[in-house]
This record gives sequence, C-alpha cells and structure tokens, in this order.
Amino acid sequence: MELGLGLGLCQLLQAAAALALLLLLLVIIFAHATAGMVDQTRAEQEKHFLTASGNKEPFPSLFDPHSRELSVVVPSYNEESRLPVMMEEAMEYLEKRQKKNPSFTYEVIIVDDGSKDRTTEVALGYTKKYGADKVRVLTLKKNRGKGGAVRMGTLSSRGRLILMADADGATKFGDIEKVEAGLENLSPKPENMAISCGSRAHLEKESVAQRSLLRTILMYGFHFLVWFFCVKGIKDTQCGFKLFTREAALRTFSSLHVERWAFDVELLYVAQCLKIPIAEVAVNWTEIEGSKLVPFWSWLQMGRDLVFIRLRYITGAWRLESPRKTQ
Repeated sequence: MELGLGLGLCQLLQAAAALALLLLLLVIIFAHATAGMVDQTRAEQEKHFLTASGNKEPFPSLFDPHSRELSVVVPSYNEESRLPVMMEEAMEYLEKRQKKNPSFTYEVIIVDDGSKDRTTEVALGYTKKYGADKVRVLTLKKNRGKGGAVRMGTLSSRGRLILMADADGATKFGDIEKVEAGLENLSPKPENMAISCGSRAHLEKESVAQRSLLRTILMYGFHFLVWFFCVKGIKDTQCGFKLFTREAALRTFSSLHVERWAFDVELLYVAQCLKIPIAEVAVNWTEIEGSKLVPFWSWLQMGRDLVFIRLRYITGAWRLESPRKTQ
C-alpha cells in the first residue's frame, strides 16, 4: 500500500516537472517569436523643431559632437497641467546656474509622446519665452511609450551630459547636482561611459507604510523579478531621474527595445552587460497626482516585460547593437 502511494507520488511529481518544463519551453518560444525590433525611423514632423518665430529647424543627432554641457530630456504624455510646474522649477535652476557660471550651457528637449491634450502648445510657450536654443519641442506622430519618448529625445540632444527627468517634477530638479557628483565619482569610466541614477530606495519604509498590502506585494515582487532576471545591485531602477554621459547614452539607447514602462530596466541591463559603471544616488522625491501608471495592470505588464527582456537576450532574439545613425 505504502509502496503504491510512493510510486503514485513519484509519478505525479514527474508529470508536474514535465509540465513545468513544457510551459517554460512554450514561454521561451513565445518570447523569441514575438521579439520585435524597434522602428527608429522618424516621421517627417519628428525631424524638426519650431523656433520662437515658428520656423522649422532640423534636430541634430546624438552621433554629432556635443555642443552643450547639459541636455535635459522630458518625456511628456498628456502633461499640459503638470508640465508647467516642473518647467518653472527646472528653468529657474538652469538660468541661475548659467548666470553664475556663463560657461555652463544647456538645452531642454520636451518630447510630446502623442498627447491628446495641449502638451505641445504648453511646451512651445517655453520655446517662445527662452528661445529654441534653450528649449526645443519634439512632437511624436504617435504614442510610443515613455521609453520611446526618452530615446527619441536623447537621440536629438546636444549635451555632453544627458539627464532624463519626468514631466511631473516629482524629483527636486536641484538634485541634479547630487547625480552629477555621483557620475563624477565613478572611476574609471571606460570610453567615458557612465550612468548616475537618482534613487528613492531610502524612502521605501515610509512608502510601504502608506501602501495597501496588494501594492506592497506587487512592489516587492517587481523588485525580486528585476534582481533575478535583469539588474543586480541597483535598488531603484524606476526613478525617472537618470544622468548619462553622451557616450553611455549612445551605446545604451542604440540597443533599447522596450519602449514602455520597463525600459529603465533594459537600459540598466544593457549597461551592466557592457560593464558601464553605474552610481545610485538618493534624491528628494514627492508623489505627484496624475500618474499614468495603472497600479495592478502596469505592474503585471512590467513583470512580463522583465521576463521577456532576459529571455530574448539569452535566446539571441535581441542583441547588444552597435550604434548606428538613423533617419
């Protein structure tokens, strides 16, 4: 009797293991088969920006030598109400810094990610106020996702250093000095490549106390998947305040495939694969109303993307690309 039960349990475990292997194989095949390549070609309207007088001028390329000290790339989707608060703070800081140090030059590139509101019109108001040499607006023909918007803006930038900053202004803009210090402290910088990430990890205990049990479970689950599949040693991959050297931006964004919320993870995964040094720096952060994330479904989508990122690189569906100029 006991022998029969033992054999039955063994067979059940073998069947479960075989089923698990079959499911894993199906997931790998599906991930490989559905691995699309990002279309980096630009629509005609995406090749130009408008000057303060309304004339069209062509965007430069990330492949060109830098001509500014800093580029700030601001991805924006339906941000007509939140963008002005962020821009007022950013421009006040940048103008004061330039006045104090005239050799400091900068540009802000606001990328309208196919918005349905007046984001472009609001952004162009800053071009008229400060001039197109300081504020440029890139309006995408269709919504690509935050990662796609950041990539398009970065590829159009002129800065020696390139900062991505969210349009909601959740991170205090003056904290750029903290991420700059983190970048400068990285040594060595192979081929002058380095990345400094703003981090909210120091605020995690407080945020857990304010979250529901479900959102806390989803958050820790996401952190585990990031660590297990993609990025080691970075506690907060999702803070939208990251500083790149021009060389690091060119190398990492040339390999970017994910255009939506999990793009930060792929960027850092690519950077670690290329052995680009990464600093993580604590920044001041405040939650701002109006987030585009849908808590449950967005976390599930990002979790799926994390698994697929690793599988697609392992199977060769995606590869680390060499930088190439696109039209």
